[in-house]
Amino acid sequence: MADQVHDSLLKEIDEELRQEHYAKLWKKYGNYVIGAAVLLVVAVAGYQGWRHWDLKNRQEMGDRFAQAITQSANAPQDAAKTLSGLAEDGGGYGLLARFQQAALLAKSGDTAGAAAAYEAIAKDGGTDALYQNLATLLSVLTRLQTGDPDQLSQQLAPLTAADNPWRYSAQEAAALLALRGGDTARARELLDALIADAGTPSGIRARAEALRGSLG
Repeated sequence: MADQVHDSLLKEIDEELRQEHYAKLWKKYGNYVIGAAVLLVVAVAGYQGWRHWDLKNRQEMGDRFAQAITQSANAPQDAAKTLSGLAEDGGGYGLLARFQQAALLAKSGDTAGAAAAYEAIAKDGGTDALYQNLATLLSVLTRLQTGDPDQLSQQLAPLTAADNPWRYSAQEAAALLALRGGDTARARELLDALIADAGTPSGIRARAEALRGSLG
């Protein structure tokens, strides 16, 4: 019985000490805990608000880009204005808008303007290398029939590397440029490489085989 009373007293004392300890801790650090909690709530609310704004903004830009694509068929001037606004806003749709601006120039017959627009993307240090390379490729393709074959081939050379994602299109363009420059042997070499490569897309392979067949 005495042991039970002893144990009970010890538990009560221990509990009182704990409560007193926690009270001191709260008195000392309570304001920090409350402040941290408030900051956490504000941060979460801010993040959720940013997410909502970001989603809404992207949806609006997507709608504007879709509108520009629709306008490009019948109202190219209106499409150009819409795309210009998107390009100024930047971001993913801004980059798409810049590509579409160049495509509209090419479609209108302004080859020089289209090539310059693509080259501006290719030289933009803030653009991912993947899209810089694509812009270079499109710039060359825009001038395929009018530009200097040797100069264009030099621009394409880095894109024909084995680790470049645009290599198949670049190799096809390089073969066409070789033919324009009168280097039939080089054209055959490039076409044979495309045909032999198991990774060559079917459309490019079909065109390579047709062109290679015409060269004998």
